Amino acid sequence: MAEAKRSGCPINLTMEIVGDRWSLIVIRDIMFGNRRHYRELLFHSQERIASNILADRLKKLVERGLLTKRDDPSHKQKAIYSLTEPAIQLLPVLAQIGAWGRRHLPTTPELAIRAQLLEEGGPPLWEAFMAELRHEHLGAPLPPKHEPVLPRLTAAYEELANRA
Repeated sequence: MAEAKRSGCPINLTMEIVGDRWSLIVIRDIMFGNRRHYRELLFHSQERIASNILADRLKKLVERGLLTKRDDPSHKQKAIYSLTEPAIQLLPVLAQIGAWGRRHLPTTPELAIRAQLLEEGGPPLWEAFMAELRHEHLGAPLPPKHEPVLPRLTAAYEELANRA
């Protein structure tokens, strides 16, 4: 039986999919941390998600079409999670949430640097990063003359984290 929706409002419908406490954090960790396995997501998230909640969110994100799950050929008991196109298209939303958080909340420099770089780079940087994510998660070819984005974001984070 289909789940009853409160309204057809696009904001409401989106919040029904990603509006819980953890879904966007899991997507963020896959997107920006390239964490593709359950254990990586469980042990490397600063927010310390509980194992049962992580398992539930991963299951729901797969069911809702934001992630895919496939067996890891290197280990029979591991699965690899990948972003789908709808999840990749959340990047501008995450960039805007990060920009809002930087302006209005007490962030730390190392955890805010990626949001700062995404805000400063704007839509051209977002498009380049989404192309990179499509390549990594969906097997799409990279555009000609693509300059990698994730290594730049990661290097900026690591530089500030090492100073802290």
